[in-house]
Order: sequence, then C-alpha cells, then structure tokens
Amino acid sequence: MTPAASDITPALDAAGASAEAGVAPRVLRALDWLAFLMADMRDGIGPYLAVFLKGAAHWQPSMIGTALAVNNIATALALIPAGLLVDALRCKRLLLAGAGLIIGFGTLLVVLAPRPEAVLPVQVILGAAAAFLGPGMIGLSLGLVGPQRLPARIARNEGFNHAGNLCGALVIIAVTHVTGLAWIFYLACGYALASAAVVALIPQAAIDHDVARGRREHGAPALSLGETLRRPGFAMFLLAVTLFHLGNAAMLPLAGQVLAITHPGSDAAAMSACIIVAQAVMVGVAFVVGRASAAGFGRKPIFLVGLAVLPLRGVLFAFVTSPLGIVFVQMLDGIGAGIFGVIATLIAADLMRGSGRINFAQGLVALATGLGGAASNLGAGVIVQIFGYRAGFLTLSAAALAALALFSAAVPETRPEIVARPAKMRREWG
Repeated sequence: MTPAASDITPALDAAGASAEAGVAPRVLRALDWLAFLMADMRDGIGPYLAVFLKGAAHWQPSMIGTALAVNNIATALALIPAGLLVDALRCKRLLLAGAGLIIGFGTLLVVLAPRPEAVLPVQVILGAAAAFLGPGMIGLSLGLVGPQRLPARIARNEGFNHAGNLCGALVIIAVTHVTGLAWIFYLACGYALASAAVVALIPQAAIDHDVARGRREHGAPALSLGETLRRPGFAMFLLAVTLFHLGNAAMLPLAGQVLAITHPGSDAAAMSACIIVAQAVMVGVAFVVGRASAAGFGRKPIFLVGLAVLPLRGVLFAFVTSPLGIVFVQMLDGIGAGIFGVIATLIAADLMRGSGRINFAQGLVALATGLGGAASNLGAGVIVQIFGYRAGFLTLSAAALAALALFSAAVPETRPEIVARPAKMRREWG
C-alpha cells in the first residue's frame, strides 16, 4: 500500500462501517437474490449456446467461436464506459435493471432466429449490456457494506451467483428433457427479467455513492485515468487476468462440442451436469475463500491455487471424451473460477483503494477477461478446425501456464493489512 493509501484507510473503513450500519437486512437479502438471479445473465447461456448452435442449428466450430467472440468483444469495448458510468452516476440500480431487460429480450431473439445474420448482431447487444453487470454489482455492494466488509460480501455474492447457476442447470435438465434445447433461452430470459425487478427492492437512499466508488474522502475528486492505470502492480495483474481467460474461456464450449459430436442426444444433459458439479464446487470454494480472507490469508497464495488448476484441466480435457469423464474434469473449474470470482475482485479493489476509480478498475478487469475470452473462443475455434480438439485444449493449457508464471513473478501481495506490515515495522524500529 502506498503512503497515501494507508493514510486514507481508516477514513474509508469508518465510512464503510457506518454505511452498513444503516442498511436493513431485507436490503442485503435483495442483494443476495440479485446475485442469484444474475447468474444466468452473466454466465449461464454461453456453454449452452455452443451446444445449441452445434447440435440444433448445425453451425461450424469456427462460426460458433465467432459468435462467442463477438459477444466477448462487445463486452470488452463497453466495459470502460460502463465502469466510468457506474463510478460517476448515482443511478446504479437503473443501469442494472436496464441491462437485465436488454439481455432478457435479446436472449429470446437468439433462439427465435438462430441464423448468423441474426445471432451475431444480437450477441453484440447482449455483450454490451453485460458490461454493466460486474461493475454495477460491485458498486452496489461496496456502497451498501463498505470496504471493511467487502471481502465477505463479494464471497457471499459469488456463493449466491454459483447457487443460481446450479439451480438454473437443474431446472434446465428437467425442462429440456421434455421441451428441448430452445427452452434454455426462455429460462434465461425469465432470470434476466426477474433480476431487473429485484433491483427495485434496493432503496436508492441505502447506497453511499462516495463509498461505492472508493473515494479518498467524501466529495474529493477521483484520480485521473492515467494515475489509475499507473498504480503499482495493476498492469501486470490485468495481463495475468487476460492470459487466464485466454486459457479458460473456450474450454467448456469446446468440451460441449466434443459431446455433441461423440454423444449426440446426451450433450445437453452432460453439459448441465458439467455446470452443476462446477457450480456446486464454486459455492463451497466461495465460502472457504471468504473464511480464509476473514482469517487473514493473503490474496496472492489463494489466487495462485486458482491459476494452477487451469492448465491441468486443459490437459485432461485433451484426452477425455466420455460424458462422465468430462463432468469430472469440469469439477476443476469449480476451484479455479470459484477462486477467481472472489479474489480477482478483491485484488483490484485493494490496488484502487482510495482512488475513486474502483468500479472503473473492475471494468478494466472485466475488459481483460473479455479480451482473453474473445481471443480464446476465436483462436480455439480456428485451431480446432485445422488441427483438431486435442491441439485446441493443449494450446489453452499453455496460455494458462503463462498466466500462472506471470502472476507469480510480477504481481505483489495486495491485502492492505499484509502490505502495511513492513512500513509499520520501519516506523517502529527506525
């Protein structure tokens, strides 16, 4: 932590504590439900989209990769303005509700017209709307509970988010067994519309908008964008995030395509099982990570564990084709993505503490995620079409190893209490 950041920490913590003290329990429960319902907007239909386009619409792998990639690119392009808007505006609830409505109706268009000329533009719109979900949710959470309780709140959000994905996958298994793949998208639309309604249960007066953007003090100007980007360790962290998602994003969609080819008819059920086991593991991981954070563990060692399981997952996917085997390998995603969802958010918040640019920084993290995801889906689709699925999985594993090496070497520990210890020792011992 820089000296300036350490000077403002007590003020921020006091502001956050007072913010949470005035929040009714029903408001925090509404935040729980929002995290639960947003699950299928943020994460839910991507893998199923690959299965649907391959199995029902008979798209080629490269075109499927393009459809997923344009969504990621649109999200990436919208993330910086989304983060800036969430930081600058007090209508965070309206931004989230509007994104939910757009995603809900856009999802319907995908299933009603599964042709490239219709799906690709809709994917752009859905990607742009999704850019507001991450920064908006973090801004609401920080504005309600404050920085002291943000780690526990983020872990709780992630737990409810994974529980939402888990319940959504269970419902999909039951519904698609009778009605077919198309109903996946109708269900996702229902989740999106319900999330827009739940936002109204969070009163505007309960949100401290200065705390929500991490301002150094009430009314103080935020850092410039250049100063924000020059925060020590932040650029290397963003690069590590990009490499992680370069290795991660295409793995499950590729596995879904393998299932559609090798086990037609059981692909949707197997994909649901993959999501169920991964999300079940993520719920537990979010709880464990939250407890570990409360117990004083640093961010870096926990994040390294999450990075380390991804290369192993890719190598295993390269040699496993049975539905049961793919389901078991996908359990590793529960560890990696479960840790990433909590700790990446906290690392970015640590690095931006006192800057007034917390949600902008979260947008940049999501931008790195989107760029990595777009390159992953687009590149993996081309590699698979030329060299086959095994080469695609091994290439993704190599990118994951690069993320692990870079983060280990170039990103320091960011937990404020741990970073402050050397400075405190220097003051005490001269």
